[in-house]
Amino acid sequence: GSPHPPMANLTHFMIPADDVARAKRFYAALLGWKIEPVPTPETMGIGAMQYHEIITGPVEPGALNHGGLYKRHQKEPILSFVQVEDIEGVVSRVEKLGGKIMMPVSQIPGVGLTAMILDTENNLIGIWTPAGA
Repeated sequence: GSPHPPMANLTHFMIPADDVARAKRFYAALLGWKIEPVPTPETMGIGAMQYHEIITGPVEPGALNHGGLYKRHQKEPILSFVQVEDIEGVVSRVEKLGGKIMMPVSQIPGVGLTAMILDTENNLIGIWTPAGA
């Protein structure tokens, strides 16, 4: 068979919310998370997302401490993102392995390349490569 791809780390998560302010209050009170609005340039077209950055704690081995909170679009679940070196290569293998591509590789200015896939169990997961990587 083919060699295994390099291991890819989960790097961040995104929480969709019907009411962003309400969700921010909930997570801050429940878990002590620091949740701050992110200024978004109009050119990015994500102002409507009401995007907030989440810091869950200090950087520690084995801890995923970074996420986002945003205005829900459809019925999407909490979404985890995996950082990969070759996003095109990873996405090209999804369907061969029994998954589905939900959003093809797309550029997010200042962030990098991102895609969304469904695994074989219909779980949504994000894949990304940072800008300049």
